[in-house]
Amino acid sequence: MPSTPRPLRKLGFLTIGLFDEADPRRGHESTLEIIELGERLGFDSAWVRHRHLQYGISSPVAVLAAASQRTRRIDLGTAVIPLGWENPLRLAEDLATVDILSGGRLNAGVSVGPPMHYEQVKGALYPDTADAEDFGHERVRRLLDFVRGVPATDFSGVEGFEVFSDRVQPQSPGLGRRLWYGGGSLRSARWAGEHGMNLLTSSVVKAEGPETEAADFAGIQLSHIRAFRAAHPDGEAARVSQGLVVIPTDSASPAQRAKYEEYAARRLPRTTSPQGPARLLFAPDLVGPSEEIAARLHAHDAFREVDEVAFALPFTFGHEDYVQILTDMAAKLGPALGWQPSA
Repeated sequence: MPSTPRPLRKLGFLTIGLFDEADPRRGHESTLEIIELGERLGFDSAWVRHRHLQYGISSPVAVLAAASQRTRRIDLGTAVIPLGWENPLRLAEDLATVDILSGGRLNAGVSVGPPMHYEQVKGALYPDTADAEDFGHERVRRLLDFVRGVPATDFSGVEGFEVFSDRVQPQSPGLGRRLWYGGGSLRSARWAGEHGMNLLTSSVVKAEGPETEAADFAGIQLSHIRAFRAAHPDGEAARVSQGLVVIPTDSASPAQRAKYEEYAARRLPRTTSPQGPARLLFAPDLVGPSEEIAARLHAHDAFREVDEVAFALPFTFGHEDYVQILTDMAAKLGPALGWQPSA
């Protein structure tokens, strides 16, 4: 097995936390149980997705607050919070609160852009300011400032019996170094580096070259990683986490293997060429025995540049499937990539 220039140092996973509309508690409880399992298996981090007006986690900060009280070691992350739905000052308060509760284990990933289906939702979300809202990087910069202690107001002091701060409270030392940007373009990668964030890369990138040029997912993702580090104050030491969909089958039943292979086959056509006006390019899902997946990852140009991963769990599988996948990741795939479980 060829070695990678950056042996895998941190192994994490990402889940969407689906639930049944008729029984939302069961789905949220399943997510918390999966995070607890991840800690027992030695994973370094557990990440949750963010979904609005869908049957997935709509409030990852609240879910991670609960997870912080049921775990003691594993890092807890959001991948990612779309800031178009958020007030940066209020979000900074929530993030700092959860980081304090977790003992400094929160890794907050965010992204920018208009909310999905904005024309249909803007009347409910921003009834008075919909056309004036800025969904660009300025929204992230505001969040960074508030988390890092830049004053939010020119007023502080005592008023009557109450004491006011000019900074977001609580302030959580270190959280400002654990903010991640979920980016799939060169512009976003550079911006995140210039502003001292960490970079979350996923199974989706923008094919930004000429339409006549062959699109190579690994090559595009590699260019983002290198642009990010070139712009970051920490240079080559700047943190990047890769989030491909990875499904080891070592201990899977025949029925599970068939389901996993069918799932990947249905999604494969979208990986052959850029999709839609944004020219999004998707990575193939990696399904198979851990040794085979490890060999494919070692040959992946972008994977060879990172030492942290947050492998994405497929959206639509059952709880028992996630238990099997995570167990094989920790017991088989991680060690095949040079990783050792945390105590």
